[in-house]
Amino acid sequence: MNLYLLALGSNQRHHVLGSPTSILRHAIDALEMDDIDVFSAAQILKNPPVGPSNREFANSAALVVSSLEPPEMLERIQAIEAHFGRQRRGQPWRARTLDIDVILWSGGIWQSSSPALTIPHPRFRERDFVLGPSCQIAPKMRDPLSGLTIEQLQFRILQAKPLDRGAKPA
Repeated sequence: MNLYLLALGSNQRHHVLGSPTSILRHAIDALEMDDIDVFSAAQILKNPPVGPSNREFANSAALVVSSLEPPEMLERIQAIEAHFGRQRRGQPWRARTLDIDVILWSGGIWQSSSPALTIPHPRFRERDFVLGPSCQIAPKMRDPLSGLTIEQLQFRILQAKPLDRGAKPA
């Protein structure tokens, strides 16, 4: 069995499910399948946008246990994203109903080009919107590249962050 740390985000309303916060609640439920068990889910937080977007993001994280290997897990979460209306058009920073990223897994490092997947996620160490929720549910999980825990990485972000920015409960 594999343990995965997943980051979830949304900054676009869904025509049926409503707000990004509601979308994330439903997405966490959608992760629960015959071969995926949601072990723990973080509180949903609202965060300022990254990049050119003007829309506030809702973010969360989930620890899931599964027999799926990383490429199969990626296919599964991309199918969930598509079910929630995610359209992949190759444009980074665009508004999206749902984004789910594999951040870490119990197997350590994974790199493949088909499908494109890198674990640990290449930019998670500098993203408070990933580390904040992840720290709620997996503070002692280690980044296999730096050797630091999620808690240690989050502390570094908080030390460098201006006091007036940051996440707030959704």
